[in-house]
Amino acid sequence: MKKIVKYLLATCMFALFVPLTVFASEADLAIPDLHKGAPYTLLGGIKPWDLLFYGAWIIAGTLGISLFLRSQIRKIRAHESMLNMAEIIYQTCRTYLIQQGKFLIYLFLFIAAAMAFYFLALKGESVFTLLLVLLFSVVGMGGSYSVAWYGIRVNTYANARTAFASLAGNPWEVVNIPLRAGMSVGLFLISLELIMMVIILLFVPRNIVGYCFLGFAIGESLGASALRIAGGIFTKIADIGSDLMKIVFKVKEDDPRNPGVIADCTGDNAGDSVGPTADGFETYGVTGVALITFITLAVVSTDSSIKEAIQGKLIVWIFAMRFLMDFCSGLSYFVNQAISAAKYRDRKEFDFEEPGRGVPEFLLHEGF
Repeated sequence: MKKIVKYLLATCMFALFVPLTVFASEADLAIPDLHKGAPYTLLGGIKPWDLLFYGAWIIAGTLGISLFLRSQIRKIRAHESMLNMAEIIYQTCRTYLIQQGKFLIYLFLFIAAAMAFYFLALKGESVFTLLLVLLFSVVGMGGSYSVAWYGIRVNTYANARTAFASLAGNPWEVVNIPLRAGMSVGLFLISLELIMMVIILLFVPRNIVGYCFLGFAIGESLGASALRIAGGIFTKIADIGSDLMKIVFKVKEDDPRNPGVIADCTGDNAGDSVGPTADGFETYGVTGVALITFITLAVVSTDSSIKEAIQGKLIVWIFAMRFLMDFCSGLSYFVNQAISAAKYRDRKEFDFEEPGRGVPEFLLHEGF
């Protein structure tokens, strides 16, 4: 009996590690046409396609809020020497990003060659389909690259102004400026991602929309991985260089007399801002593509109309939830900002974690 049990367990373990032969991929997904979906009676009879289309315009508004927050940060005054230092760090990061952009172009050429072989030689698709997939790969890669650039620009704006606020003895601004910068970058990242994905979902022909989502995911993953890995390497090299200069010149690591301090600050921004921002964009986008893939493959029915109706409702629900999360996160920031400003603006000392708990504590106090 024991031998039989051991044999069955060994067979099951072996089966888990044997790859199954699959004759389809993410590119072959049959994503339903949202024009054919039934209208939502509880929402005034709006159709699924229209719901996503108008929802994307609302998300474009949150993208505008992100740019507005960025302009607010830029208008905050700071000492001229601090602004100059922040600009030097940004220009060094800009040089790094330009170099990374060139590297991404070379890397993309190899990926494009592999994709051309797959679609033309193996799949037998048309050149137009290949070009469309490559286009959305570039769009995905450009999205990761652009949010990384936007993040470093906002961060260098916020760094100098936060430091100046701390010198002025203004703890509220020390908390407020980083929160505003983080919300600006976060809204920009999520809003841009959602708009790009909705454009693919609504306007690309159904027979190649799976290819375009696949290309988009490949592009943003390529951009994020390169920026993430290179940023981590850069920050370590710059940190080591600054440590060596500390030994040679017998000064502290962050001493202004240390010639490696600017490189160290740039490396910190590259490793802690550029890479994670691009990675966040990629993670959010690839998760969306994975959810669409799961819905398309998990919902099966012998009646194609029923299958497409359920798939369409679930896909619209996912994007509607994402729209709400993006909008509500921005709304909650402004509500929390108003409550925290009234409570902490004139204080000289307070726990910096308290403003972040403003809305939950207010709701608990009011009995919600």
